[in-house]
Amino acid sequence: MQYRRLAKTDMDVSVICFGAWGIIGGFNWGPQDEQDSLAALRAAYDAGINFYDTAEGYGNGSSEQLLAQALGDVRDKILIATKVSPGHFVPAELRSACERSLRNLKTDRIDLYQLHWPNHDIPVAETFAVLEALKAAGKVRAYGVSNFGPRDLGEALASGFALSSNQLSYSLLFRAIEYEILPMCVQANVSVLTYSSLMQGLLAGKYASADEVQPDRARTRHYAGTHPHARHGEAGHEAETFAAVAAIKQIAGEMGQPMANVALAWLIAQPGVTSVIAGARDAGQARGVAGAGDLVLSPDVLARLSHATESLKHSMGSNADMWDHVSRMR
Repeated sequence: MQYRRLAKTDMDVSVICFGAWGIIGGFNWGPQDEQDSLAALRAAYDAGINFYDTAEGYGNGSSEQLLAQALGDVRDKILIATKVSPGHFVPAELRSACERSLRNLKTDRIDLYQLHWPNHDIPVAETFAVLEALKAAGKVRAYGVSNFGPRDLGEALASGFALSSNQLSYSLLFRAIEYEILPMCVQANVSVLTYSSLMQGLLAGKYASADEVQPDRARTRHYAGTHPHARHGEAGHEAETFAAVAAIKQIAGEMGQPMANVALAWLIAQPGVTSVIAGARDAGQARGVAGAGDLVLSPDVLARLSHATESLKHSMGSNADMWDHVSRMR
């Protein structure tokens, strides 16, 4: 497993971060056995993953609670990132949300506390001032944002506070942040943490066509807006998406590597990326994604993978919101 320094901190995080949303099951995930969830969290730790991403919004705190249950005995050896929902950015509510997450996690500090989405009704500098106070109190070690587009990120950086990270949707199949947001993060020394790194199974070779994807996953702008849970209303990019999936699968096959690990290793190699978030629903999946943490791709393979998804990148454009045609990420 490789480790990298989280920007503006003294924390070294594993390049694979365990994404703890799927372990609660439910919409978009399906049924989930709690024992499988606990085993997945522990197997990830045993495989060298020391970085875990959760949120108060994942199962109304149940994801945080599972994390504490599985890894409470090794709390001092792991780094926990959680997120506060934008409805809780009012100072008093933000402090209460932090205390609630601390109780759920059964810990005295949050290693990385993130703003889950922007709240355009509250100046970001006011929110950061509360986060800075929580940091001074020892309740938070570092803070970051998630889903901040160019304008919001620019305002955050202009505030002068020590922003450590921006968590963004980024993968071989969704490269919109490369246009504006990623270069801004690189220039400002803001760690990029990637979510939807495997595009909900597409980059694990789970589906070969749009017809095979269950309706609650066919919501992003990759798919036609006629799918029942889509809200973007666009024509979609299904042909380009699955042509890219086939090309990536072929490259991974030539290497004798799991497709998922190749896709994650490509992400790890991109400038500005500190850690890629990947979920796992059981111990076997956790060990599998952890294997990407020491896979280094040659320059030729990196170039071939980028070329294979270039058409899709240009087709989808610079809108970094995967779900809406009018981006919520301003």
